[in-house]
Amino acid sequence: MLQISELSQAILNSLIVFVLLIILARIIGKKLLAQMTFFDFVIGITIGTIGGAFVTTEVKGYYVLISPIFLTLLVLLTGYLSLRSVPARKFIEGEPLVIIQNGKIYEKNMRKIRYNVDDLLMQLREKGVFNMSQVEFAIIEPHGQLSVLKKSQFLPVTPGDLNIPTKYQGVSSEIIRDGKIVEQNLKQNSLSHEWLYNELAARNIRNIRNVFLASLSTDGNLYVDLRDDNPEYIQEIEDDDSVI
Repeated sequence: MLQISELSQAILNSLIVFVLLIILARIIGKKLLAQMTFFDFVIGITIGTIGGAFVTTEVKGYYVLISPIFLTLLVLLTGYLSLRSVPARKFIEGEPLVIIQNGKIYEKNMRKIRYNVDDLLMQLREKGVFNMSQVEFAIIEPHGQLSVLKKSQFLPVTPGDLNIPTKYQGVSSEIIRDGKIVEQNLKQNSLSHEWLYNELAARNIRNIRNVFLASLSTDGNLYVDLRDDNPEYIQEIEDDDSVI
């Protein structure tokens, strides 16, 4: 009887914690995901720790290991529900909110998620937008990121706009990785070892083990990078503290 009680307690406590975390996440909203500060991070960790402590203190012995298994099953279940049901997906994951429409800021939706003007301007700058007048639409996605559509006159010109035909450009294939030939990719591109060795010889490469990476683009160009061919000077990204 004790075993059944401990098992039930582990499942029940895990379910309580799971539902509570979903509700708290929905209350906190998208802003936490988009603009997580150190304080937000600490609060998130604390909430998770308290939830875990609730399960571990109430359940004894090896039955506490039922909790992560049950929580994993609940995550899979909610994922399935989100896939099959639109209302469930909206409740669990949330839905996009329009922040700017036709160049006008929609303050009502900003208040819903406690999203202020500074947050908006910062995320616009992260998208390379420094002038509000260039924005046609801006949408806060369920994961908290801002999607931005510029007005048509500020969009970059594409070959399609100029009716210029383009060639197909797919994913490059790795032919050599860490000094070893990727045989599958070589066969998929209908290439032979002879062709590969000739390409390397044309670059004065005699030993295939000296190749760190070689990849073939869809237009037939072979990119080759050798081991230990680092440049003498590496550009420093960080500021030099010694310079005043």
